[in-house]
Amino acid sequence: MFRGLGGLRGSRDFGGHPTVGGDPSTWGGGNGPVKGTSDFGGVWGGSWGWGSPETRGGGVLGDLGVSGGPRTLGAPPPPVWESNSFAVGMFLGRLNTEQVFPYPSALSEEQEQTLQELVGPVTRFFEEVNNPARNDELERMEDATMQGLKELGAFGLQVPPEMGGLGLSNTQYARLVDIVGQHDLGVGITLGAHQSIGFKGLLLYGTPAQKKKYLPRLATGETVAAFCLTEPGSGSDAASIRTRAQPSPCGTFYTLDGSKIWISNGGLAEIFTVFAKTPLRDEGTGETKEKITAFIVERSFGGVTHGAPEKKMGIRASNTAEVHFEGVRVPAENVLGVPGGGFKVAMNILNNGRFGMAAAMAGTMRGILAKAVEHATNRTQFGDKIHNFGAIQEKLARMALLQYVTESMAYMISANMDQGATDFQIEAAISKIFGSESGVERVLRDLRVFRIFEGTNDILRLFVALNGFQTLGVQLRGLQKALKSPLGNVGVLAGEVTRRLRRKAGLGSGLSLQDHVHPDLQESTLQCLELFAETADALLLKHGKNIVDEQFVLKRVADSAIDIYAMVVVLSRASRSLAMEQPTAQHERLLCDTWCQEVRGAGGVLGALGG
Repeated sequence: MFRGLGGLRGSRDFGGHPTVGGDPSTWGGGNGPVKGTSDFGGVWGGSWGWGSPETRGGGVLGDLGVSGGPRTLGAPPPPVWESNSFAVGMFLGRLNTEQVFPYPSALSEEQEQTLQELVGPVTRFFEEVNNPARNDELERMEDATMQGLKELGAFGLQVPPEMGGLGLSNTQYARLVDIVGQHDLGVGITLGAHQSIGFKGLLLYGTPAQKKKYLPRLATGETVAAFCLTEPGSGSDAASIRTRAQPSPCGTFYTLDGSKIWISNGGLAEIFTVFAKTPLRDEGTGETKEKITAFIVERSFGGVTHGAPEKKMGIRASNTAEVHFEGVRVPAENVLGVPGGGFKVAMNILNNGRFGMAAAMAGTMRGILAKAVEHATNRTQFGDKIHNFGAIQEKLARMALLQYVTESMAYMISANMDQGATDFQIEAAISKIFGSESGVERVLRDLRVFRIFEGTNDILRLFVALNGFQTLGVQLRGLQKALKSPLGNVGVLAGEVTRRLRRKAGLGSGLSLQDHVHPDLQESTLQCLELFAETADALLLKHGKNIVDEQFVLKRVADSAIDIYAMVVVLSRASRSLAMEQPTAQHERLLCDTWCQEVRGAGGVLGALGG
């Protein structure tokens, strides 16, 4: 399987920075989105709300009779006919190439220069000042590290300059998260829980007055933030939270009561983004229903306490604690977003930050790979350097391959976000799953929790598959309507029917990558995409509304979607390197070829599912 990769040995092949392809964030401009790492207990702390009246039975799957699927997280995506998401297109049997070909760039010359001015100092800080082993031993950051991060502006990377922050784009942020991930994931969690999710809601939903009041002190690190969603009885089911906020009769404040667990920065934070149930009157029916509302809560309000720091296997330098709210009076002006809109706020915070975990994991993999290569280059056994042995070469090649794929995903999604993409939820979830599962002693302990952060990977797999089926459901519903009035929808029906008949006859549905991918790789890539779309169609028709309960099937559909999206991402990146005649182009082509071979080999799983 790794034929052709045997020459990957020693620092000659893996030297340079940051990986085989150079720094992807600065290729002709840069790439992507990111908004940090995650929170241990706010992480996503639940988020599907399955079984809850707030989230079940709605959306297009419900319209099709496929009820029970989660509604699209955050703001509704564009109508399926207009979506530019490549992952959405996979389920529909369409090639949405706009966001993947050519490999995107998102940095202006000025932004690129700013990034380069930051990369050096941040790298030196983590190499010369921060001591990850000492942080791990102390189970907290050393004071010199905390102060140094404040001086670097690391607590306000994406806060606008007028509010005291650096105002970085998603791509710039991703590159710095990459550096942190390479050196110390515990420190990364402290920073990520603060700005990726802790005060991210302020950036996305805050009023001008709220931003002016809180962002300046959050940007300097004077005040630390935390994200409070997860509760003892509410993990992946966010809609089942029991924390309540009762509005006062005068309407000027809410009384907040409840507890949150596994909260990163819980013992350090002075500002909390808290999610609680609030009673709201339905204007249509007159009934009072409980809806989730998001609040900005200050420790100084009184009634906010925290438990002892949790003793954790990994990321021990970060603070994780229970946070309790007892009779906390929260001013009405501290509602984040609108009353009853807290679920949307939580989901958008997490969706906007999830890809940053892939950037952090890409950095972690790069650091481990460099150490592995150094060891293999210097270690002698049986009279030879061990990097000359095929078994070792295979291990190094696989490490390089997984790092390359993860990094390519992170910077592609970040570039898409910087360029204004709004429908990237599936891609972001894919990057988080892939990066956190592709992976010394301390690093191994630190890595384990990333399969839980910002949504457990098991839940995110269901998210990937069900959101894809939801968009497919929209398409099928549109066809059903068109069939009821065929004379007025001749164009829609002709194109769709022709495409499906061609696919059924084994002729392909007319997809083409001619202008984007090397001829040698086009046919197999299109075969994977055709098979995936055909399988998705068959599964939705077979299971109907019960697809939401077919977790065995959904997991395998998600795994296939992850592999195919990864394949297209590396095809795009390697094609760009070849076109630009970069020094690493042929090496990248080897990595790309190998990944494509692996994905093609997994096609039998799809065939079996659709059979």
